[in-house]
Amino acid sequence: MKIPKEIKEINKKIKESGFETYIVGGSVRDALLKKEPKDWDLATNATPEQLESIFDKTFSDNDFGTVTVITGSKNPFTEKVEITPYRTECDYKDGRHPEEVKWADSIEKDLSRRDFTINALAFDIDEGEVVDMFGGREDLDKKLIRTVGDPEERFKEDALRIMRAIRFAVTLNFQIEDNTSAKIKKLAGSLSKISKERIRDEFLKIIMSKRAAEGIDRLKEAGILEMILPELVDNIGVDQNKHHIYDCYEHAVKSLEYAAKNDYNMHVRVAALLHDIAKPEVKEGEGEDATFYNHEVVGAKKTEKILKRLKFPKSDIKKITKLVRYHLFYYNVGEVSESSVRRLVRKVSPENVDDLIKVRKADRIGS
Repeated sequence: MKIPKEIKEINKKIKESGFETYIVGGSVRDALLKKEPKDWDLATNATPEQLESIFDKTFSDNDFGTVTVITGSKNPFTEKVEITPYRTECDYKDGRHPEEVKWADSIEKDLSRRDFTINALAFDIDEGEVVDMFGGREDLDKKLIRTVGDPEERFKEDALRIMRAIRFAVTLNFQIEDNTSAKIKKLAGSLSKISKERIRDEFLKIIMSKRAAEGIDRLKEAGILEMILPELVDNIGVDQNKHHIYDCYEHAVKSLEYAAKNDYNMHVRVAALLHDIAKPEVKEGEGEDATFYNHEVVGAKKTEKILKRLKFPKSDIKKITKLVRYHLFYYNVGEVSESSVRRLVRKVSPENVDDLIKVRKADRIGS
């Protein structure tokens, strides 16, 4: 591992104070995958109070004992480094939060409470050795997502892990181990216990991946999509007219696929996925002559409700809703006047025109 000097210095100070420390989690996983780690997290047998005495500039504002060290680095990935005492978590009464957090006395106990084997890895900087108790390195080689221990127990502890499994599978291009996959389907309904903000954040990580379309399909197959986006599930099997070869759901996913392929921003990707969300509601007729009158207007209203339900920030809701509302524009030379173009620009606002064109491209190519 190519370890930043700030991490080496933190490791040195902790060990000189008589404690252990390891690099843990995603940074170890990414390094083993030959990717440059971005987040550097450390675990130690020192308590929060002891860590605060070791370092000059720290802060702590959570229930898990994590102490953030301010390094003064200009590198955004090492400017603030989180250090968490080894811990073991007791019973989860609500599928979201442990009833009690207790400090553990070994890295092995700390790793045993983590979610997936590929995240239950630790690296000793001085010894240059990886601690791997659960076959995480083997699962990395096999490109496999598997829980640490019994998947039903892990998912009942924190139901958000159900979405995290799919997110890791999509972002890493891995498969989900059969037993883990079966328990995801069995326990998908427990996501109702999770806050909308946490679900939104995992959903956006899937949306912002290169395999965003695959992620939506995986959520659908696991029974999760109906929990978070039932309006999109309603689009499944709804045929369109002669201008489309896909049904409404497939078209939405294909539009998102194009947006992800071209590395479009979050607003464009979400709008591409939701731009035709109202078509089942307004559809009249069948076959090639089916019509979807006013679907962009109704769709904008539905989009606003969806984004509010998922606790999106107001500024994001406003922009994405506009992109859905006006996605149906067209400009054929000689058919559309300059005044019509000016009116559209005023309604959308100039700073959103480029994104609107991207949504329209995703719409057309996704057809």
